[in-house]
Amino acid sequence: MKNIDSHSHVRGESIYLDDIPLVQGTLFACVFDSPIAHGKLKSIDTAEAERYEGVFCIITAKDLVGENQIGGIVPDEPLLADTDVHFQGMPIAIVLATCEEMARKASKKITAEIEPIEPITDPRVAAAKGDLIVPPKKFKLGDTEDAFKNCEHVFAGSTEQNGQEHLYIETQGAYAVPMEGGGIRVYSSTQGPTAVQRAVCRVTGLAMHQVEVDVQRLGGGFGGKEDQANPWACMVAVATQLTKRPVKYALHRMEDMRMTGKRHPYSSDYKIGLDADLKIVAYEASFYQNAGASCDLSPPVLERTLFHCTNSYFVPNVTATAYCCRTNLPPNTAFRGFGGPQGMFVIESAIAHAAEKLGVPASEIQRKNLLTDGDEFPYGQKAESDAITSWTQADAQYRFANLQKEADEFNVSSKYLKKGVALMPVCFGISFTKTPMNQARSLVHVYTDGSVAVSTGAVEMGQGVNTKMAQVAAKMFGQPIENVKVHTTNTLRIANTSPTAASAAADLNGKATQIACETIRDRLFEIAKDLVEAASVEDLSLENGFVYRNGEKTGLAWQTLVMEAHLQRVNLSEHSHYATAGIHFDWSTAKGHPFAYHVYGTAIVGVTVDCLRGRYEVDYVKCCHDFGTSMNTAVDNGQIEGGIVQGLGWVTMEEVVYDADGNLRSNALSTYKVPDIYSVPKEIAILPLETTRENLAIFNSKAVGEPPLMYGIGAYFAIRNAVRAFTDCSPAFDLPFTPEKVLKNLYPDD
Repeated sequence: MKNIDSHSHVRGESIYLDDIPLVQGTLFACVFDSPIAHGKLKSIDTAEAERYEGVFCIITAKDLVGENQIGGIVPDEPLLADTDVHFQGMPIAIVLATCEEMARKASKKITAEIEPIEPITDPRVAAAKGDLIVPPKKFKLGDTEDAFKNCEHVFAGSTEQNGQEHLYIETQGAYAVPMEGGGIRVYSSTQGPTAVQRAVCRVTGLAMHQVEVDVQRLGGGFGGKEDQANPWACMVAVATQLTKRPVKYALHRMEDMRMTGKRHPYSSDYKIGLDADLKIVAYEASFYQNAGASCDLSPPVLERTLFHCTNSYFVPNVTATAYCCRTNLPPNTAFRGFGGPQGMFVIESAIAHAAEKLGVPASEIQRKNLLTDGDEFPYGQKAESDAITSWTQADAQYRFANLQKEADEFNVSSKYLKKGVALMPVCFGISFTKTPMNQARSLVHVYTDGSVAVSTGAVEMGQGVNTKMAQVAAKMFGQPIENVKVHTTNTLRIANTSPTAASAAADLNGKATQIACETIRDRLFEIAKDLVEAASVEDLSLENGFVYRNGEKTGLAWQTLVMEAHLQRVNLSEHSHYATAGIHFDWSTAKGHPFAYHVYGTAIVGVTVDCLRGRYEVDYVKCCHDFGTSMNTAVDNGQIEGGIVQGLGWVTMEEVVYDADGNLRSNALSTYKVPDIYSVPKEIAILPLETTRENLAIFNSKAVGEPPLMYGIGAYFAIRNAVRAFTDCSPAFDLPFTPEKVLKNLYPDD
């Protein structure tokens, strides 16, 4: 079973936002945004733009019917700047014109008088000034202060982690159409249809039942369209409300890069203490998160950094503190991993630091401290751990010692090419850490011809979730996948959705779909029991389009059974609800059981560094990954491969550059480098973890969207090891490790 969208994708037939046929009278929007990062907005001059050919009108904050506010967690984000501007790219006015080109040209005719204020771009500076979006968050386990006194070895240091541009192929966009009675339908490229619905209602003053949000699919999201799809949908909705016309806005690439937030950069400090046997006794970390100009999703991202601050290791004494720092950059937002990679990088840096000073391989410290069953995470949950299992199975398959020996022997004989090897274990929790978000609904219809329609709150964005939803229904009804259609994600069919994020969409929506199908199937079995003379419904099953009795095929076909049920007035539709059981978390104590389960894995990464030029190649990423029991290996392997390469990009080449004035310098694909076909590993090997452990995933098929990205972190340490094989320097823990930085570390005195 492959991705059900593959056929339409390769033929160019899949429908995205920009493919939706235009309604007659559609206007096109373009934003005039702030040219500076911080200042007082004194006045806006739109006169020349209003006279421009094709311009219908220009909307500013004073024109809004509803509230000029789209901040969800903290109300600190105006839709349109009114009195102040807080980042370069902050929307100030919306130009509406009869064609896209005219709207863009007219937006350049707008001018604004802005009194500059010195911007802040460094999170440590913001923290020193007390400019925090929310109070600091802290996890504490044991007593680190007392534990450090008894450590044989103590090391301290700092790390720097840059951001990452989402660079989804489809940019942000939305299309609003007026409906009867003053309602609005919004087609949005969003991971969170309900988040868009709420935001639109806020700025328009409409009730939620008057705003319909529909999503066919996304051309990539990676977290960048979880909350940051909201402003563009709000703009077109506001424009539709004011003009009574359909309005569309699809951002150009450089607009998207300039005006949207990235993965959060972090500046962090660590202190690690080990005993004589290299067991980690104590660990402290302080995380300074660069949140950008407004809250967005920064607090929950910060929280997940804390949840993953010890990665796959058991540390009995932990103090981890995180600061959500407000700066004058675009609001940073969700990105695959959602703060987890930033937390993991810091402890891996601390281990590498300790290993270097002690003259032992980092892998020796890693292996000795892996989680075992019953170990407590800093947030109170007890581990059901496959950390050691994944390590040992990966070692048995790939022979870590042999790979290291090959690299060492190569380095002895090669003067200017050096190989580096590093191990990267991963432990990633699956669930939204905000417990109420762990719920989903599914609407399933069985039609009288036997075909099946499924609607859920999950958004297809290339990860294959629609394929998995179709698989669930097909399996429950014993039907071929072609007999099931998964429809658009729509807030009228499925209300109050959680965003497709946190790697939880397949589990939550799949479980809801399973419940709906079971309910319909049970009704059908009550009809079938008499038709096939079964003793009870427990004797019946559905396979290959027929009813089976005690494992033997009967003559009762699926279509016949469905029609008979309809004739007997049996309900062939079901709207079901699923909420993950057993999860909870209390921030007043910073303890609980927030995750339904964890995904484990171990990767070994090998690289070759050209020590004359600073360039490098990733030779291999070999991993043992915890799928549980994969329900679709083609989709899951694709997610792992993509996640690994995206993680490699973050730690090696994807450098987001803002200058001191808050101007984005890496503002185009000529100045921002992402992995291409020449950058990917020469080999990606994926070994499924062998385990019989039960879990709460749909059909025991564990989430696979985010965890593989963290394997890419191993490339950073592999490159660092290769650099250290050439020179005695100790490169700072500063990612991305670009070729320029590599070259400077290879020749630190030049």
